[in-house]
Amino acid sequence: MRTPICNFDAMNGILCPQCESKLDQGVLTKADVDASMKLVKLSQKIPQIEKFTLNSCRESNGDFVIYLGSQDIMTIRQSRELYRILQGEFSGKIWLVHQDSDDKKFIEDVFFPIKILAINQVWALGGLRKTKVIVSGKKTSKFPIDVNQVIAIVHDLRKIELVVEFERK
Repeated sequence: MRTPICNFDAMNGILCPQCESKLDQGVLTKADVDASMKLVKLSQKIPQIEKFTLNSCRESNGDFVIYLGSQDIMTIRQSRELYRILQGEFSGKIWLVHQDSDDKKFIEDVFFPIKILAINQVWALGGLRKTKVIVSGKKTSKFPIDVNQVIAIVHDLRKIELVVEFERK
């Protein structure tokens, strides 16, 4: 398991001076440290997690955006049980995002499993730039994700103003 902090630190729950200084300098976040410790602890019980690479973790409004490698995300998305186990470790909802993703890929990741039909840049009055996302389906009470949460996360982490429209009204 590769994490932003030393594996020794993640296993023992105490940061070494090097990782502590990274945290103090802002290179690491508290969410990075917490996610590293939780995933390393889980990797001892679940062998699949041992192969994961946690690049970083960001907290946004009580939710956690976890940046993993592509193969790791596919492994989690193919196993509902593994996703539930990971979700159980965090106090808020987890969102899986590919590391080094551009804005479009980031938006697609946080909307998963919803199919995105289009993503466009829109210029609004006053020179504001917004990103319009058209998603498949229609908004109902049983819609699988909270669109307002997605809008807040994208704005908080990427400073993108999202406008979400549904394919069917």
